[in-house]
Amino acid sequence: EIPYGADYPAEALGPLRDVVQAVQQATQAPLAIAAQSALSVASLAVQAHADVETLAGFAPVSLYCLTIAQSGERKSGCDKLIMAGLREIERCRATDYREDMAAWLTDHKLWTAKRDRLLKEAAGSNAQKARDAEADLAAFPTEPKQPLSPKLTTSEPTLEGLVKLYLTGRPSLGLFSDEGGGFLGGHAMNSDNRLKTVAGLSGLWGGDSLDRVRAGDGATTLYGRRLATHLMVQPVAARPLLADPIASGQGFLARFLITEPPSAIGTRLAQTGANVADVAIIAASSRLSEVLCQPMPTSEASEQELEPRALTLSPEAKELLFKYYAATEVAQAKGGDLEHVKSFASKSPEQAARIAGVLTLWADLGATVVSVEVMKDAIMLAQFYLMEAKRLSEAALVSEEIDRAESLRRWLLNSWPRIAETQDRDSLTIVPRDVVVLGPNSLRETATVKKLMTFLEGHGWLVELEPGTVIDGQSRQVAYKIVGAS
Repeated sequence: EIPYGADYPAEALGPLRDVVQAVQQATQAPLAIAAQSALSVASLAVQAHADVETLAGFAPVSLYCLTIAQSGERKSGCDKLIMAGLREIERCRATDYREDMAAWLTDHKLWTAKRDRLLKEAAGSNAQKARDAEADLAAFPTEPKQPLSPKLTTSEPTLEGLVKLYLTGRPSLGLFSDEGGGFLGGHAMNSDNRLKTVAGLSGLWGGDSLDRVRAGDGATTLYGRRLATHLMVQPVAARPLLADPIASGQGFLARFLITEPPSAIGTRLAQTGANVADVAIIAASSRLSEVLCQPMPTSEASEQELEPRALTLSPEAKELLFKYYAATEVAQAKGGDLEHVKSFASKSPEQAARIAGVLTLWADLGATVVSVEVMKDAIMLAQFYLMEAKRLSEAALVSEEIDRAESLRRWLLNSWPRIAETQDRDSLTIVPRDVVVLGPNSLRETATVKKLMTFLEGHGWLVELEPGTVIDGQSRQVAYKIVGAS
């Protein structure tokens, strides 16, 4: 069992505290799930408007959140309440978008027809008409601009799909999914695309340009884009990611605020009225609509290229953040508490600055300075997420191996056909090939099976027999006696 972590520090959520506690009361979901939804949605709302000062320059206030919880924890319920204002904006804009697109299609067809006619005349044999057409082309209006997609969020894109959405839509987007396993286990994160996806999303987190090179379309570089993310995944989907060397080696996971709260299933017995959370949730939806309807700061050259202003730290806030950095730095030394989670620890001070930026801008979108009081709250939240990352990362590799070994152990004792056929179970033996041919579908590789059988031997469930032991009339180099079969 993975040990439980600390309680979520709701008191540090500042202007988001009321809505988080109201949603938790209404859904009776773990508090951390509501908090993750609120932080990520607030980040999506404000990320276009400012970059926050860190100890190493300015960084986006974009947050990547990863919530690990089993089915039935009411993840969707939390998201639905917190994102109500966002969904209403998307619905309203979708109606306008359909009308604008219909008008644009007509205008574009007319523009194309007129341009093609002038081009034909300019290339014709009539000299006068050609000169007139060339003059008209020189003064010809620019191509009608296609209306931007109204989508604020997407759930399961490939990196190419995300680039396409940036090309046709807003420069500030959210990757939100209450079934994040579909993204983590989908095309974007398969063995062929994982490295590319990890690199692309890591770059977006840092505010870097987004590059795409395709044979048919050529090279595309997008500047001034922002992405907020909240993936909700079940433990079975999260374990491989936490143990994935590519995700860890690229520092991809360290960009996420990760939590796996204790399950609330079986304890949700409180009666709640239908409107228990109305006041706080309506207030949060109103604030979300207010922020999202504000014009985004973009460059003069393109309305799809953000130019966020600077959100600086007060001297006191910067000093406090440095003290937090120093503490995490020392703890990464050999033998330190954070030695084995260096990537998370090294990014935690920046995470604190980003959280502080989100809380500051949610309270006042026009703010220019992060106060020391907000920084204290942000550091408390960053510390919580760092300890969660430490707890889950250290358990991930062992947990995945134990899960697979336990699957094999149960099959050996309960499902292996010879179990039911053998009278003398104390002498029951097995060889790796038996598992590969007859065992669970997930165990079809000999090397994997041998490793797991060695693991079970180390835990006392198998006893290795001498090489050359004869089983079923054949000499076996690797064979085991099963312990506990009788």
